[in-house]
Amino acid sequence: MRPQPFRVTEVQRELDDVVTLRLAAEDRTPLPFRPGQFNMLYAFAVGEIPISISGDPSRPDALLHTVRRVGAVSTALAQLERGAVLGLRGPFGSHWPVETERGRHLLFVAGGLGLAPLRPAIYRALARPADYAGITLVLGARSPREILYAWQLAGWAAAGAMKIHVCVDHAGPEWGGPVGVVTSQFPRALDGIAPDRVSAFLCGPEIMMRHGCGDLEHMGIHPERMWISMERNMKCATGLCGHCQFGAEFVCRDGPVFRYDRVRRLLGIREV
Repeated sequence: MRPQPFRVTEVQRELDDVVTLRLAAEDRTPLPFRPGQFNMLYAFAVGEIPISISGDPSRPDALLHTVRRVGAVSTALAQLERGAVLGLRGPFGSHWPVETERGRHLLFVAGGLGLAPLRPAIYRALARPADYAGITLVLGARSPREILYAWQLAGWAAAGAMKIHVCVDHAGPEWGGPVGVVTSQFPRALDGIAPDRVSAFLCGPEIMMRHGCGDLEHMGIHPERMWISMERNMKCATGLCGHCQFGAEFVCRDGPVFRYDRVRRLLGIREV
């Protein structure tokens, strides 16, 4: 429960309000993690928030966290410069089961900043593409200017191991790609792929994940082959405070990655 000191070794600006912090433990000890897990980051004299790990799990020495300025703590973290020190607890939570889905077609679906928690799973899959029948990423953003990791998407596409479909909600004349919600890209992304061979991993706003899983289920993908990542009111990261209770589950302890069939009913209840 005690935050350990980590130093900011690099700051990369991703979007106007989003940065990626590269962190290293003060004692230089790498911090192993699994794709989908999160850490609690503490900005001294401000507070602590959960942030998903967004880097390559094969590089625990290069610990990455992508942060959007929203509240007081995230703003303080996003304003840190190289050499600054913050507190860190973790890693916590469940993970994306990409390794158990070998032999299947992996479908990653990200809305907005949801690509950050998915990126470690994508790194893991792209490290061994021959283990899978195929890898597809469907990404939605509000506008072309808000496409996260645009520089990396181009590299992934050029490498050819993963098919990428990007759409935006709103666009000007400079955008030549699809316009619409991310779920509108499913028929094109899954064209010619047998639904019973697909394993889907979704991360983004809850409404996107709820409709996305519903559409994928309607297309024939089984709920037991879909996973989502929740981000609800996590405070302690151990399930003790109860802030993130979701039915009988605690998001920080039992999640943040849940198999869709475990939470499908709760996602459809507005009061929960």
